[in-house]
Amino acid sequence: MTNTPQGQPIWYELITDAPDAAQQYYQAVMGWSFEKSPAAPGHDYRTFSAADGAPVGGMIKVPDGASLDPLWVAYFAVDDVDASAKKVTALGGGVHMAPQDIPGIGRIAFVTDPQGAAFYLMRGEESTKSESFAPRVPGHFCWNELVTSDQDAALDFYHALFGWEKSGAMPMGPDEEYRFIKGGEVDLGATMNRQEPATQPNWSFALTVADIDRAKAAVESAGGVVSAGPMELPTGDWLIMTSDAQGVKMAYSGPRVQEQG
Repeated sequence: MTNTPQGQPIWYELITDAPDAAQQYYQAVMGWSFEKSPAAPGHDYRTFSAADGAPVGGMIKVPDGASLDPLWVAYFAVDDVDASAKKVTALGGGVHMAPQDIPGIGRIAFVTDPQGAAFYLMRGEESTKSESFAPRVPGHFCWNELVTSDQDAALDFYHALFGWEKSGAMPMGPDEEYRFIKGGEVDLGATMNRQEPATQPNWSFALTVADIDRAKAAVESAGGVVSAGPMELPTGDWLIMTSDAQGVKMAYSGPRVQEQG
């Protein structure tokens, strides 16, 4: 995955205290295939693939006794993990796991931006391009959304670190914007200021599905909660906002195969 361009998503990971339940949930909702992985010796680590056979991400069990709520986290590709980790610090962010090698996988570091949103830096060992982020391909991730306490400062940070650019905006009330971001020619997602002061800055994500109404039904049947939608997007696709059975946020985007009367 060394061919994944700088700053683009290379991997996604669910950190959970209930891996068996999470696996059952996402198998039901997304049809992912899971398998145990030796990538994290001593830990319960599983990888999952979409129906097309492409690896999409991984899942790791929260260590016993750790105080960490379940969450999804993205890995962003960099050419040099060590240099990028130093740059994170220089730009006001934090390094919470120093750069380290994962045999057969690559080199990673766990960091936060200056506002506290967490993500990984990664340089993969494989020469192929990651397919984890593949918008409009069912079973793959399609959107990355940053909710932050300071949108201007966050955009400056990610521009300096990854070269991301603002690529447009949509009004959110009289004083706020939903700002779209690009990495090179790739539409990566968007940023927004948090609506509530108590909200911890965070990254959240969306997955592509083949049928938004079937996805909604699958989420509800598997024990998840649909908090909004289906809502039509400017692209013509539809969006639902959900929480999985453990309460972790995830959005889904896809066509409405049969219009609802």
